[in-house]
Amino acid sequence: MNQVPNIVKGGSFVLEDVTPQQVFTPEDMTEEQRMIATMTAEFIEKEVSPQDEQIEGQNFAMLVHYLKQAGELGLLGAEVPEEYGGADLDQISAMLITENMTRGSSFALSHGAHVGIGSLPIVLFGTEAQKQKYLPDLATGKKIAAYCLTEPSSGSDALGAKTTAVLSADGKSYTLNGTKQYITNAGFADVFIVYAKVDGEKFTAFIVDKETLGVSTGPEERKMGIKGSSTRSLILEEAEVSIENTLGEIGKGHLIAFNILNVGRYKLAAGCVGTSKWVIELSVKYAKERKQFNRPLTQFPLIQKKLAEMAIRAYAMESMVFRTGGLLEQARQSIDPSDSDVTEQIVQTLEEYALECSINKVYASEALDFIADEGVQIHGGYGYTEDYLVERIYRDARINRIFEGTNEINRLLIPATLLRKAMKGEVPLFAAVKQLQEELIAYLPPTLNGDPLQIAQAMIYSAKKMFLLAGGVAVEVYQQRLEDEQEILESLADMMIEIFAMESAYLRACKATEVDGANKASQKIKMTTVCVYESFAKVEQKIKGVLAAVSEGDSLRMQLSIVNKLVRFPLVNLISLKREIAQRIIEAERYIT
Repeated sequence: MNQVPNIVKGGSFVLEDVTPQQVFTPEDMTEEQRMIATMTAEFIEKEVSPQDEQIEGQNFAMLVHYLKQAGELGLLGAEVPEEYGGADLDQISAMLITENMTRGSSFALSHGAHVGIGSLPIVLFGTEAQKQKYLPDLATGKKIAAYCLTEPSSGSDALGAKTTAVLSADGKSYTLNGTKQYITNAGFADVFIVYAKVDGEKFTAFIVDKETLGVSTGPEERKMGIKGSSTRSLILEEAEVSIENTLGEIGKGHLIAFNILNVGRYKLAAGCVGTSKWVIELSVKYAKERKQFNRPLTQFPLIQKKLAEMAIRAYAMESMVFRTGGLLEQARQSIDPSDSDVTEQIVQTLEEYALECSINKVYASEALDFIADEGVQIHGGYGYTEDYLVERIYRDARINRIFEGTNEINRLLIPATLLRKAMKGEVPLFAAVKQLQEELIAYLPPTLNGDPLQIAQAMIYSAKKMFLLAGGVAVEVYQQRLEDEQEILESLADMMIEIFAMESAYLRACKATEVDGANKASQKIKMTTVCVYESFAKVEQKIKGVLAAVSEGDSLRMQLSIVNKLVRFPLVNLISLKREIAQRIIEAERYIT
């Protein structure tokens, strides 16, 4: 695979220092990228939002109508190559479309399912004939796509699928039998990406057309949220699919399924960023208008605290998403489309940052849940009624922790992926653990000058050491059995998630300070400081939990003494910082950095 010089390896952030110049931030957006974001937001505001009630009432004809309008604007073909009618935009531009679609609620979900997990399998893994046949219609909205992986008996265990594909006697087609469950867009999709086992064993992807004999859908699911979207079962009964519609290689469907899910996880996080900004805007405007005890809610410190904490989480996830988008785009640029092994290059590119995609998904979905919950709380009793959008957002947000692999599964994948990369020699994890043992014997807390970014940098460095200490001890004790210790793996994943969050926030603040000066970057510096201190406390809690689970006696006491040196940092008045952060949000009446 061709490599871009100095490309950052996936998962290496826990082992190595990262410079501000190595990350992409929202402030790095080009004018063209900003225009794409604005165009998307205006399309939702002017076209989709006025029809909100009908779309939420499952008027699928109207939903499809606006999907086609989005196609006319180029908002369905962002990642489709130009030769097939798409715009072939960069990863940041495609992500910005996803982020700015979110105020369309269920429409945004239908859009995301179509352009992401629905169309991308053909974009990335389709044959030339398949691309020519399907992509032009998918890019314009003439045809709508759906992704069919989950089954009644297999969710997270995707390879446990029961759907079968049997080759016909003449070798010209496969007969598919089985049921796929919880399929977004199923009620109006024209093209289904379906996974089935050839001869009951070889997990394989197929492109299935709606009009194929033996293809039908079940009734609409009655859901907690995302009510305007279509969610049905796809039923395959002796459905005959041409061998020309086999997607990728026989028995290699897992490469498509799991790598498309990596992209889906990243885009889900981008959607969470957009929704979080929406909730903050709704909440601060309501809090300024609503009075209690003859004062606007925004004058009460506990409301200010909520707004600040909502904004800080949004800032962290936004920083993470843009950073990951930059990594994905850099890797995409390294692919040579003229090479004969282009499919292998695509797989390697998507696998490279699978760990980061899972981190984005877990952090963003849980941060949005927190933000939506606080948004309801700020609205009080009104937030519990359907008259206020925050009620719907609260319900809609809950699915994100289940979509694209549950957060539990993603938490297991994060450390497992890092260990697998280490075993392959792709990241120097074991060398870093060995070096750490020598470092910690003579470790002394750093001398700090009081600069908040310097302190943040030292705390991130220390957090990485704590992760390596916890991970090293866990591997030493459990070795191959570590995969069965899910609570330990969860803690290691949580440490990595918090490290990526605090470092992304820190690097963004550093970059902004270098460009604009500390005064203009003050809001970012304050949000970074709070983010780092609160994430650091979680890392400290997790390492103590891991050590208590894997060590005892003198060994545990020695390890805890090392931890006590690693967590020795000055206290900061987080209450004051949150009040200052909130004031900026209140003045702007929206999320602002």
